[in-house]
Amino acid sequence: MANHMFALILVEFFIRRIKIIMKSKKIRQLVFAALCLAIGIILPTLIGVRELNIMLSPMHIPVLICGFVCGWMYGGVVGILTPILRSVIFYMPLMYPDAIAMAFELAIYGIVAGLLYKLLPKKIPYIYVSLVSAMLIGRVIFIIARTGMAFVSNVEVAFLTYVTASFVDTIPGIILHIAIIPFIIIGLKAAKLMAND
Repeated sequence: MANHMFALILVEFFIRRIKIIMKSKKIRQLVFAALCLAIGIILPTLIGVRELNIMLSPMHIPVLICGFVCGWMYGGVVGILTPILRSVIFYMPLMYPDAIAMAFELAIYGIVAGLLYKLLPKKIPYIYVSLVSAMLIGRVIFIIARTGMAFVSNVEVAFLTYVTASFVDTIPGIILHIAIIPFIIIGLKAAKLMAND
């Protein structure tokens, strides 16, 4: 009986401590950012087919969500780490030039989404403005990064190929992101899980 009572007191103590810790904004941001990083690394593997991964850009989804939920700094860090760690763990995307260029692109996704969401009114149309702006600016940065790496590597610069890869080949992913990310953000906001409000 005494052992059961001690166990119940111990469990109650840990439950209270966890509730106190999770009330901390920094802890919630860190936990959610780590979750987004893990999802960003694993999600392309679940889709499997390389061409489908290029079209749908699944790695971008958790980075954008992280920027909205946790803020620009966490979104930027998750954006840098996701393609780099995925390349180290799964050898895809190739570290150079793909993962490096994607690190620039995804960092900008997280930073712009987080900054604009923080600065703009917290109304649904502005979620779309933040999302589309982040995607456009991130894709432009990807093109600049790939062009710069080609120039530094003394490789022929295929500027139109980079533009096509960023804007045309990924149209299904752009549509998917615009269709689902705002609803995820609205749901997280309704659940009071936004640390970037």
